[in-house]
Parts: sequence; structure tokens; C-alpha cells
Amino acid sequence: MKLKLALLALATTATSAFAQTKWDLPAAYPATNFHTENLQQFASDVDKATGGKLKIQVHANASLFKAPEIKRAVQGGQAQIGEILLVNYENENPLFGLDGVPFLATGYADSMKLYRAQRPALEKLLAGQNMRLLFTVAWPPQGIYANKQLNSVADMKGLKWRAYSPATAKIAELVGAQPVQIQAAELGQAMATGVIDSYMSSGSTGYDSKTYEHIKNWHNTQAWLPKNAVIVNNAAFNALDKATQDAVVKAAADAETRGWKLSEEKNTWYIDQLKAKGMNIVQPTPQLMGDLKKVGDVMLNDWLGKAGADGKAVVDNFRK
Repeated sequence: MKLKLALLALATTATSAFAQTKWDLPAAYPATNFHTENLQQFASDVDKATGGKLKIQVHANASLFKAPEIKRAVQGGQAQIGEILLVNYENENPLFGLDGVPFLATGYADSMKLYRAQRPALEKLLAGQNMRLLFTVAWPPQGIYANKQLNSVADMKGLKWRAYSPATAKIAELVGAQPVQIQAAELGQAMATGVIDSYMSSGSTGYDSKTYEHIKNWHNTQAWLPKNAVIVNNAAFNALDKATQDAVVKAAADAETRGWKLSEEKNTWYIDQLKAKGMNIVQPTPQLMGDLKKVGDVMLNDWLGKAGADGKAVVDNFRK
């Protein structure tokens, strides 16, 4: 009897020692997108560092939750961790939308500088919503896809414009285009059926969605670099032991460094692929750039008006 009890206790201890935690990570983009590949590497690094104690399952292409639902899912604990596009949530709080203001930060160095200025405010904001910011990765610089060459903002009037965020909807309003809300997973169908004939995004999105099959011009405006953020539910994170928490934080830091580097490397590759598929890569006219920068100035002033003292402090810190 004593032997049986001892064996039972040993088995219980062994089971406890190898207790496995499983997290679901919903993501909005295809499995082949560099963001998703980076998430898979992050999950693999966590698995390896924790000896299999924490398993993270990446659900690509909005297969678990649609893009606009992911933040709420993590906040409410339906998913323990998730990847969101920060600018999607600008209507909730202006701080989420700062990297969607056109021509505030136009290259990778400036975009990283903006992120460093923005991160403390984002961490505070997410903490108040029962979440923790693990890492971000920038998308490549944004350009304009359109079926005609645009020489000025006047040429954008009447375009059926995909709006995926408050900022892109605002651009449509300011230039006289017709905004249509379309998420990344629905983009191909929207172009094929003529629901949209233009949008603003990176070479990455154009390649992933096979935009070259429907739209033939991409204007390389380098307008802004929106960021994806990986967020985790505080209760889920706090339930981990210290060693596992440390492993997640370390893997997140590695994923951030790797992801930003990958984004910059892939930017040129995506543009080359679009060219090879028949896309006309257009260097924008001085008139178009000048017009768009005026749009950016209007949007920054609008943003500062909504963001108040906290927002102004972030922009001032960025501009130092």
C-alpha cells in the first residue's frame, strides 16, 4: 500500500513538473506573410526556451478571430495572446493611431524612433485594459495602389478606396475618395468584384493579396510605417511561473529585433516581386507628394487635438 502511494505521489509530481500551458495566438495575415512567419519563430523559441511548458498555437489569416476582433478577444481572455494592427484602434484611443499619421515617420529609423517615444504610453494604455505589450514589428512603407497614375491629390477624387483603419478612412475623406471598409483577408475578393479600385498599403500586402492581378500601379509614397503589436492578456501572463515569463519576454525581444530587420529586407524584395508580376512602380510626382504632405499636416493637427497632453508629449519626444 505504501509503495502504491509513493508511486502515485511520484506520478503526480512528474505530471505537475511537466504541466503544459497552451496559448492561442490569433493573427490576421496569411501564414506566408513575414509577420506570421516571425510569430511562428517566436512560438518556436518560447517552446524551446521553456522545454515545452508553454505551447503557443498561431492561427493565421483571421481563422480564429477576424482582425477587428482580436484585441477584444485578448482583453477578455478568449485568446491569451494576439497580434493586432495598432492603427485599427485609433477611434478607441488616439495613441493607437500615431503611426498611421502620414509623413510623420517615413523610414525605418524614424519609425523606430517614433515607436520608442510611443511605447511607454502604449504600455500604460494597454495595462489599463488588462493587457501587456510584448513587441511590435513595422510594416514596410505605405504606397498607393490605383488603376490609373496619380499626378496630384485631385486625381484621387472618386476612387473606390479601401479603408482598413480610421487614418485611411480620413485620407479618403480629405481627398474626395469613397472609403470602403475591407480587411486584409477580404481584399482579393473586393478587388475582383470591383468593390474597390484603390488602396494605400505596403508592397507586402500587394504581393500577398495578388493585387497585381487587378490593379496595375503602385505609387511609392513612403507615407508611413504602421506597426503590428503582439499583446498578451495580463491574467494569462501572470499565471506563468517566473522562468516562463522571462522566456516569453526574451523571445519577444528577439522577435522584435528580427521582425524589424526582416521588414526592411523584405521591402525591396516585395517591390521586386510586384514588378516581376507586371505592377508599374511609380515614383510620385512632386505635386502628388506636396498634396499628400498637406493631408498629413491636417491629420497630425487633428490627431494632436484628440490626443491631448499625452499625445503631444509623445510627438515632442519623437521630434527631439
